Amino acid sequence: MIREKFDLTGKVALVTGSTRGIGQAIGDAFEECGATVIRHNTKVCDLADPAAIDAFFDRLEAEGKMPDILVANASIQAKIPWTEFPLDEAQKELQVNFLATLRMFQRCYPKMKAQQWGRFITVGSVNERRPHPDMCVYAATKSAQENLVRGLARQVAPEGVTVNNIRPGVFYTDRNKDCLADPVYGPKVTAAIPLHDYARPEDAAGAALLLASDAGRYITGSTITVDGGLGLPG
Repeated sequence: MIREKFDLTGKVALVTGSTRGIGQAIGDAFEECGATVIRHNTKVCDLADPAAIDAFFDRLEAEGKMPDILVANASIQAKIPWTEFPLDEAQKELQVNFLATLRMFQRCYPKMKAQQWGRFITVGSVNERRPHPDMCVYAATKSAQENLVRGLARQVAPEGVTVNNIRPGVFYTDRNKDCLADPVYGPKVTAAIPLHDYARPEDAAGAALLLASDAGRYITGSTITVDGGLGLPG
């Protein structure tokens, strides 16, 4: 019975940034459970361009592929001290990491409301709570995204739509592999994690599958932290 609740057969899932890293692992898990997964990268749709987002969703709608499940995973970050952070770079991070999520939610919601079932999932960051000194702008965009999740959850719950956030910790992905491979920095990072290991992309897939499926139907407005205990007090 419980296995059936994770079945995504017949569902269409759009996972942004799903040709590598965490997004790829989430897409793979959804496909394994029966979903039709729309793989996204910047070549498919550049989230930095608002017009491209609408054009992308216009095509999905015309092809009858509007998502039942939307995972807003793609993001950008720049490690620059806030005193030197270029305004145009800050605006780009705000667009990709927050405004694009809002617009995609707006485009997907009518279908979800009409069918009384839908899933919005954002992929945030431990920076929401513990900002890296040189990623204050990135942290701010991820905090805004988390607040959007909590703000929308109550409003769309009567339509059978849930809205949740996954908060990853230190993951070994293309974005982080060089710094984690450093013989000094890498061990320092893992020593600070109670599980004494960094995460791998598939470690986020289980949380995403729970939130996307009927197994997680009663979870909304929540953040699931996948960080090996990094954010625990003490």
